[in-house]
Amino acid sequence: MRELTPQIKDELRNIIFEFFAEECEVELSSLSDETNITDDLDGDSLLFVELIEIIKKKYDLNIQLQTIGKYLLKNPAETIAQVVDTTYLIYQHENEIVNLGA
Repeated sequence: MRELTPQIKDELRNIIFEFFAEECEVELSSLSDETNITDDLDGDSLLFVELIEIIKKKYDLNIQLQTIGKYLLKNPAETIAQVVDTTYLIYQHENEIVNLGA
């Protein structure tokens, strides 16, 4: 399991907020943890896939999109806070994320 330091947590959180602001063409200051990606930003699941690809490359993560899909079926990420939490788990556990809570 990869160590999730406070610095990495901050970096990931910033990447996520900046990504949604840019992709959804909204002001960064208008986003909060409670922002619903579908309802508030007109986003879809493809946004999450694109975000994960960016994070995979930046941190050299070994995770398959199919694995993330399986995890998200049981643990949907509808708000930015949920995306942040899921991204932390992906960073720490990579492909083993599907075994969490099993």
